[in-house]
Amino acid sequence: MRYLSKILDGVTFTELQGSADVQITSVTADSRKVSPGTLFVAVKGTQVDGHAYIEQAIKDGAVAIVCEELPGHTVGEVNFLMVSNSAAALGILASNFYDKPSAKLKLVGVTGTNGKTTVATLLYQLFTDLGYKCGLLSTVENMISGKVIPSTHTTPDPVALNSLLNDMVNAGCDYAFMEVSSHAVAQHRIEGLQFSGGIFTNLTHDHLDYHKTFENYLKAKKAFFDGLPKTAFALTNIDDRNGNVMLQNTKAHKKSYALKTMADFKVKVLEDQFSGLLLNIDGEEVWFKMVGMFNAYNLLAVYGAAMLLDQDKAKTLTSLSKLSGAEGRFDYVISPNRIVGIVDYAHTPDAVQNVLSTIKDIRKGTEKVITIIGCGGDRDKAKRPVMAKTACDWSDKVILTSDNPRSEDPAQIIKDMEAGVDPSNQRKTISIVDRREAIKTAVHLAQPGDIILLAGKGHEKYQDVKGVKSHFDDKEELLNAFKTLSN
Repeated sequence: MRYLSKILDGVTFTELQGSADVQITSVTADSRKVSPGTLFVAVKGTQVDGHAYIEQAIKDGAVAIVCEELPGHTVGEVNFLMVSNSAAALGILASNFYDKPSAKLKLVGVTGTNGKTTVATLLYQLFTDLGYKCGLLSTVENMISGKVIPSTHTTPDPVALNSLLNDMVNAGCDYAFMEVSSHAVAQHRIEGLQFSGGIFTNLTHDHLDYHKTFENYLKAKKAFFDGLPKTAFALTNIDDRNGNVMLQNTKAHKKSYALKTMADFKVKVLEDQFSGLLLNIDGEEVWFKMVGMFNAYNLLAVYGAAMLLDQDKAKTLTSLSKLSGAEGRFDYVISPNRIVGIVDYAHTPDAVQNVLSTIKDIRKGTEKVITIIGCGGDRDKAKRPVMAKTACDWSDKVILTSDNPRSEDPAQIIKDMEAGVDPSNQRKTISIVDRREAIKTAVHLAQPGDIILLAGKGHEKYQDVKGVKSHFDDKEELLNAFKTLSN
């Protein structure tokens, strides 16, 4: 419980009706979570406007309301604070309510289209192995010093986010590593947080259903770096054409990493095979369990961040060499008759190409590559034909299937993908709506030594159809299909 006057620290408000000398028991932007003593923040969201629920919040016991527009009439005694942007105010209010937890540990954010989960997870694993208590906020899962907290969003809402960070502080965590999505930046979910560092992985086509243009998507990523304090570091991949853009206005200490360009942290790929990577990283030859050029970038980003956080070089490389990264990222299994199955979260054209180009580099040349791929419903439709084209260009056989169709007709999503299949590639493309059947078909088409890429869902353990999430695990389905080969 805190006084409203303390929670308002750093919040610019245009008008106060009532008193700031009132005790607050909780902060929320969700009217369903209002209880006596709550500070309710009316946020104008993409689908719901919280201003429509102010009256109900007051009836349920809210003692103070933060809003952009005053309601026409009110019920009962309540304090009103007018602000220009409720979403931005919410982040600061949530941080203050939990006594600014991000300032009590070293918080590092990772942003980019691909690699966020792997980099954040590797940082968590690395620093845990180095002996620190750590927290992780990622797409796959949230972790507090070894304890798993289920994850529902890449970046939680500000109240949940600060609550988790506060739990990390109470658990004695020294570091916290989190994915920072473009949605989170645009929706002010990271407002009020104090970062010790930021990492940029890359930027490719994604989320244009939300951001509308690539420029807006770029600006959202860049805004994270623009907001970093001068006490933080900003580590960017300058092999990416947008890497230097991220650093243009940041006050943070600027550092870079690259495979192809002169940079502060460099790596050279010496060997890349299914068993792992041999890298010359910052002058040292080290064998890593992870696979692919994209993971060389991820490992280098983690190494660079560790050095900027003053860790010992030899201990860092030794620990990194033992780690395997995030679940559902180039996760491979081999059937009894030597068919290789790879499960990967790749759900953008660039990510699919990265995985398939890695497979091409590793394969001996005679194996066929069979790719199973879909696109999510209610998401960026522009990338659907591009995803199919990319899969066809880099595979010997492609099965177009369902991902998470959500409210859309899965057959229509597949039709949208088929539009990207060139006439020359139509003969090697099959469309199967049922994902389980698509996996079974791929396994029965494959010969010993062939490689099956199951792209799109990675770590997810469900399929979302018409608002209903039912259990579906790509890796589990692949292993079950492999079992039928030996029966």
